Amino acid sequence: MNQRRRATIGLFGVTLLWGGTFVWMKLALNAATVEIAEHGTTAVVGMMVSFRFLLASLSLLLVSSRARAALFSKEDWQGGAILGTLMLFGYGIQMVGLETVTPSVSAFLTSLYVVFTAIIGSKFAKHKLSRVMVMGALLATFGAGFIDGMPHIVWGWGEILTIISALFFALHILATDNVTKRLDPIKISTTSFTFVALGAGIIGFLSAGEVSVASVITTEGVFNQLLLLGFLGTLVCLLLLNIYQKHFHPTHAAIIYAFEPLWATIYALGLDLVEMSYWLLIGGSAVLFGNIIVEIDSHHQEEEEE
Repeated sequence: MNQRRRATIGLFGVTLLWGGTFVWMKLALNAATVEIAEHGTTAVVGMMVSFRFLLASLSLLLVSSRARAALFSKEDWQGGAILGTLMLFGYGIQMVGLETVTPSVSAFLTSLYVVFTAIIGSKFAKHKLSRVMVMGALLATFGAGFIDGMPHIVWGWGEILTIISALFFALHILATDNVTKRLDPIKISTTSFTFVALGAGIIGFLSAGEVSVASVITTEGVFNQLLLLGFLGTLVCLLLLNIYQKHFHPTHAAIIYAFEPLWATIYALGLDLVEMSYWLLIGGSAVLFGNIIVEIDSHHQEEEEE
């Protein structure tokens, strides 16, 4: 199996797990309604994100000597700080916005990171786009946004925050393309995870000094969700992303990631959190077709370069 095919499977696997993170985050927030009312959304979300990334960081440090070596590398900390800052704002803002928006609206607005990646990459990062790539990005954005039905958007803070988080996710995709081509993916994962854990913990503490990580994570219905988010949604997903995304054009990678809301909706169906509709078939088909045409176009370009 060649490296590109392995990378495709790896990133596709990321979307399978990322689909679950939407459900796990929503369940964790629902279980912490009392803590949110008492201490505020920012404080509780900060603690949840901090614990999630702390689990991922400690896991890498325990099993990898390269991860431990990264703690003493200035270059790895610099790269980790770049990725960590973008993840900190992306995941934190997304969770705060998720409290007040419906799943379909969240999916639609978050999926804008595909378009943001294409626009920012072509204008500022000088990643050229073919017509096929643009078509694939538009199809993936449409499909991801309408998988759970036509979104009924009311422009409140939840919607605005979700769009802002999509922008940070786009910047993270572009930054990952740059950083992981220069530095060891395992080392960068370690420093970026640690950076997010520390940053989110500080934000949570400053927002409500009385609340602690322990009081939030031990709330009934929260701990199990954070374990899933930490080990699967963070450690496995972001490690695979850092290892394999460098083999793709950033916009191509973003189009692959658009499968995330498809899996999220399918998982939510299994938990009776959403109802089945023809939109799932329409949206899922659009995401799939967008990926197929971009993959075919990329394959042809590779053959021409050989």
